[in-house]
Amino acid sequence: MPRLPADPAPVLVRRFVQLFVGLFLYGIGMALIVRGELGVAPWDVLTQGVAKQTGLGFGLITVITSGVVLLLWIPIRQKPGFGTVMNALLVGPAADVGLWLIPPGLDLWARVILLPAGIVVLAIATGLYIGAHFGPGPRDGLMTGLHRRTGWRIWIVRTGIELVVLAVGWLLGGNVGIGTVAFALLIGPLCGYTIPLFAIKRAERADAAAPPRDARDAVAASASVPPA
Repeated sequence: MPRLPADPAPVLVRRFVQLFVGLFLYGIGMALIVRGELGVAPWDVLTQGVAKQTGLGFGLITVITSGVVLLLWIPIRQKPGFGTVMNALLVGPAADVGLWLIPPGLDLWARVILLPAGIVVLAIATGLYIGAHFGPGPRDGLMTGLHRRTGWRIWIVRTGIELVVLAVGWLLGGNVGIGTVAFALLIGPLCGYTIPLFAIKRAERADAAAPPRDARDAVAASASVPPA
């Protein structure tokens, strides 16, 4: 197979900018939901639970968890991309920045605003970093890798993993609530809109205008997680 030509400089620059902006916004979106204190996404329930038991910071645990998830890629022969590594390293610190900027213990009306704002920001961030075509995040890659190796439907893999993560996080003391349900119901449809919206068209590949089907299905499948 002939080697594909490199992206033109403007396209490559846009890809890098979009990747890093998306990862930063992803952390900010997580912080918004956490500070809403109405329940968080399943993986963040686990992060909160581990933080409660260990005293480590939210961002640090997010990075450590991403590293552990990447180790699980090895037996399923999933290969990380540049964006995968950057996701693992940068989302946690970005979340810490958001948690530093937004104080805890806000009035209920403010927390009610923070929850949907965080979900929307997360959806935009997901569209940005996936649309940059640098590879999926550690958690999405685990799901798509298991889907490829087992042949199970992507929503079954997604639901199974997130239910286990949610249960462990809840047992450790993570915050499960209406925000957890809202995230499960809304993030899939929202990402179904933002991923094609922000997908960068790469002239050298006819199929690059949209992310791989598995990547789109993985985030969309989060809507299938039943309420806790």
